[in-house]
Amino acid sequence: MARSREFDRLAVVRAARQFFWEHGYEDASIAGLENATGLNRSSIYNAFDSKRGLFDAAVQSYLDEVVRPRLAPLQAEPVAPDALAGYLDGLHEAFALVGSMPAEHGCLLINAAGAPVARDAEVARVIDDYRGELHDAIARGIAAALPAASDERHARLADAVTGLVVAAFALVRPSPREATRALETAAALVDAESVRD
Repeated sequence: MARSREFDRLAVVRAARQFFWEHGYEDASIAGLENATGLNRSSIYNAFDSKRGLFDAAVQSYLDEVVRPRLAPLQAEPVAPDALAGYLDGLHEAFALVGSMPAEHGCLLINAAGAPVARDAEVARVIDDYRGELHDAIARGIAAALPAASDERHARLADAVTGLVVAAFALVRPSPREATRALETAAALVDAESVRD
């Protein structure tokens, strides 16, 4: 008879998410994951098949519990005209908090995009899907903020703002100040376009 799993899967995945977020996939040792999750190696492998399986669960948790709640106002129906400004302001506030988790660890997926794990086709697909979801949400926020602008202006601005947000996520770990400047530039671009309308 198989032993039942006697652990809280959600708590384990969240602990692993935090550990991967802090250390990255490659530098997250099994011993470190054992310590972070409270599970031994065999329990991790029985529950998640591999370190990569645990990483995949952690990434899904990150998307569901960190990314999508922040994007929710930009994915609402309808999107409020100030939703994009609220999103950018929220990121700016989080990044400006020296010693906060976002400022210390950056974006789990953007960090992974620059690491060897991104060479894996499935990880690359998840990162690409995330970037697409981010772009689509920002595009919806721009359309709501600038309803009189042309589709071409919306598209151009969505590309620029998404690029600046991704740059901010990449910069926040080594330089929170540069990350906040990228977000300020994104907000200024949207503001400048609103003056043209």
